[in-house]
Amino acid sequence: MSEEAEEVKRLLAFKKKLEKRTERLESELKELKSILEAVNSVLLAKGFKRAEIVKKPPTEAMPPIKEEEKIQPPTPVLEFREIIPLKTAAGEPLAKIYVGENFLKIVLAEDKNFDVNTPPFNQFLVERVLAKMQQKDSELAKAGKLKPEEIFAYNIVREGDFVREIHVKNFDAERLKEIKSSVKWTLEKMYEKMKSQR
Repeated sequence: MSEEAEEVKRLLAFKKKLEKRTERLESELKELKSILEAVNSVLLAKGFKRAEIVKKPPTEAMPPIKEEEKIQPPTPVLEFREIIPLKTAAGEPLAKIYVGENFLKIVLAEDKNFDVNTPPFNQFLVERVLAKMQQKDSELAKAGKLKPEEIFAYNIVREGDFVREIHVKNFDAERLKEIKSSVKWTLEKMYEKMKSQR
């Protein structure tokens, strides 16, 4: 009898683990869907902007000129209401934050290769700032205080180990302020480390 009770206990513990894992995967799937939605809306916006630019040249324009205009991507001004440059105290460019309607894109300076493994990128910016915001919203959604599509979501665009862009969806003015200061501080620290390793 006690062996049977022991087995039931083990099965219950296993069931709990499975439930937790299922919950985690469901929440992850929701987050991925909302990121995908954000990417789709940006692609859609880019597509429309490109179409508008192509329509603008007069019909008498020479074909090569039309072709050039078609290739040029739409300027960020068309998509984003605000561009915030992030610089070191010495005025060295670190990144630019393009703020759109409920979507922002942080583009890191092209001349600097910010490695994802350089502290405090993962330890501070990802784990303590971005992941915490996402976790807080996931809990609010579970409690029914937030719709799943309103959950804070982020995506880090990498080229190998180098961070190129960070995309963020679902934020308010307070979070924008926190993201801005956290990204600036993180990149400053990373840049200092990069300089000292040269």
